[in-house]
Amino acid sequence: MKTGIKTIIFLLMVSMLSSVAVMAQSDDDAASPAAGPKYGADSVNCVMHLSLYREFYKQKNFKDAYPHWRWVFNNCPIASQNTYIDGAKMVSARIDETKDAALRDKYIDTLMMVYDQRIRYFNREGYVLGRKGIDLYTYKPDKTEQLYHIFKKSVDLSGNKSEGAVLVYYFRSIISMVEIKKLEKSSIVDGYDQLSEIIDYNLKQFAADPKKVASWENTKANIESTFEPFATCPDLISIYDKKFSEKPEDVELLKKITNILERKGCVKEDLFFKATENLHRIEPGAQSAYLMGTLNLERNNLTKAAEYMAQAAELYEETGDKIKALFLLANINFNQRSYSQARSNAQKILQLDPANGKALMLIGDLYANSSSMCTEDDLGGKSVFWAAVDKYVRARSVDPSIESEANAKIAQFSKHFPAGSDLFFRDMQEGSSYTVGCWINETTTIRAVK
Repeated sequence: MKTGIKTIIFLLMVSMLSSVAVMAQSDDDAASPAAGPKYGADSVNCVMHLSLYREFYKQKNFKDAYPHWRWVFNNCPIASQNTYIDGAKMVSARIDETKDAALRDKYIDTLMMVYDQRIRYFNREGYVLGRKGIDLYTYKPDKTEQLYHIFKKSVDLSGNKSEGAVLVYYFRSIISMVEIKKLEKSSIVDGYDQLSEIIDYNLKQFAADPKKVASWENTKANIESTFEPFATCPDLISIYDKKFSEKPEDVELLKKITNILERKGCVKEDLFFKATENLHRIEPGAQSAYLMGTLNLERNNLTKAAEYMAQAAELYEETGDKIKALFLLANINFNQRSYSQARSNAQKILQLDPANGKALMLIGDLYANSSSMCTEDDLGGKSVFWAAVDKYVRARSVDPSIESEANAKIAQFSKHFPAGSDLFFRDMQEGSSYTVGCWINETTTIRAVK
């Protein structure tokens, strides 16, 4: 080996560095006190080999760096965490260059040892296991069981901090385990559910970072495409129907069933209804109440739908969620012809959001639909259209997003205003105030059809 000028300088400096190394024996930076001094039993040689390997490594001269790195790896394993980061790259390079199968396998074993020793001395087990699993998958994709257990432990330990690539490889390993009949098919669905929650967490966590969002969206798309062959509603029902029959009160199982069926659009299945119903009964919450409300609405069980949606509106804490539940509840009341109750819930929305045009539009629709039941005005119920148009005009003024719809309603119901002659014979003056009775009981302005 020819020694360069920089290397000669390093060798001359070793004696100077040795005193630093001796002082570092009690250094607080040591990863594991039980492993001994930071620079090992021979601190002078440790500093020398550490310096030499790092210098060659920086020059991308892995061949000359390797023997010095190996000395550090074996003799002063806690000198620096870079020993393992650099070592993984150098050993991987040797694997890629080696043609001899037996020697290549030895290098793969060495690479795995690098990760194991890094965990032993520097912890970060979840993260490092993920890195180890990806490299093992790259070089030994047939190690199905070993890969599965590595990735599973990595994800279990790291949780929401798992890397996207690790999630993708873990999901593939689950499918491989099912294919060799080491896991049940339901494990694929369970894995998908677990990983989807982690992905959704990170998409929300990094919503303000376009690059990270793009990366997590890519991870999501990868897992979705891998899951697609197993994602049909009949497949999911066949997997979970039996489990539900055996444990209909198991909260964790109920959450899995409702989550996965909702994700894959299987909400019209009886299993989804039963599981959601049981979950809400055992562990009532805003989301389960909302789901039960929508499910009963789809089955035209309006009374039950209203009960559940009222619970959801009460239990939700976020304003947007409350408005969503109240709006659906008001529409259910509308379908029940409980107009006063529907208006009350629409008014609750306006208390939360005074500029909510949809709530005002809904009240206008309630008024417009009341003409046949509010005929005591001596105009055949036409006065309700004044009150209805008032709401549409106000909705248009506070919420530009519904302007087109509001204008159409104004044009439609203005045609139902009483004629000028009808007003004349009843001694009513255009522009004067008028209180619409019936259940509406609101003051409006007298207008004639144009």
